[in-house]
Amino acid sequence: MAEKHLISERDWRTMQRYLDSAWAEKGLSDNTLESYRRDLSTFGQWQSSCKRSLLNATHAHIQDYLAHRFELGASTRSAARALSCLRGFYKYLVRERVLEDNPTSHIDNPKLGRPLPKSLTQNDVEKLLAAPREENAVCQRDRAMLELLYACGLRVTELVGLSLDQINLRQGVLRVTGKGKKERLVPMGEPAQRVLTVYLRRWRAELLRAAPSDIVFPSVRGQKMTRQTFWHRIKYWAKTAGVEKPLSPHTLRHAFATHLLNHGADIRSVQMLLGHSDISTTQIYTHVARERLKQLHGRHHPRG
Repeated sequence: MAEKHLISERDWRTMQRYLDSAWAEKGLSDNTLESYRRDLSTFGQWQSSCKRSLLNATHAHIQDYLAHRFELGASTRSAARALSCLRGFYKYLVRERVLEDNPTSHIDNPKLGRPLPKSLTQNDVEKLLAAPREENAVCQRDRAMLELLYACGLRVTELVGLSLDQINLRQGVLRVTGKGKKERLVPMGEPAQRVLTVYLRRWRAELLRAAPSDIVFPSVRGQKMTRQTFWHRIKYWAKTAGVEKPLSPHTLRHAFATHLLNHGADIRSVQMLLGHSDISTTQIYTHVARERLKQLHGRHHPRG
């Protein structure tokens, strides 16, 4: 939560109205709203330290603020995200006629490189998925979660938030609610379907301890699991499997997309499965696939 006492009451109320509006109009997740709140509060604190308000920010103030962030070591991507948040905030204030002009107008976005998402090889994925084999509820829950994460390309938030009514075992599909509360149907594949079926019939009730719940993957306390807890579980199983590559919460989602493209899937289908609203977000995976093809060519072609 942003530190309210470090900015004026008026700025805080204005910021809160904007966040409420953004949530209502765009259906933003709690994590995205918290990121917006943090970025706005940080800029509000900067303005306050200069004896200014969010409401009297100028083009020059925002330029100075971005320069200050760079001096403190902020990445280009972090600065771009902060500027994007400020653009939305001041666009809202102009629309609501709180301000006449948007001070973020004519400020160029910082130039971003295009980092390729870290992915795992198919062999790495197989080792990771094979790691949880013990016959107990926690192990079998984790096995089902890893299988679904890779088989369906889910975001971690989508995975830990799954409820029973989103699963159709007979048809082998998940009904996933993604960003912006957009729904999509994702096939889970036979291996994931088998593992999930066994987990639901034999192990889930043990974790819930007879408590009524529609949570598919409860924690050991029988409650909804946090993203952080599941992330610790992934790291544990990666270490167990001997997968030493750096992992992130999106690693298996990246592997899902990259492996589909490597095996001939078209990018529009991958876009739909990932739940990307913009094809440009999906296109980065074509670069990953292309890099993989270059490596194969260089390794195996006589003139590679």
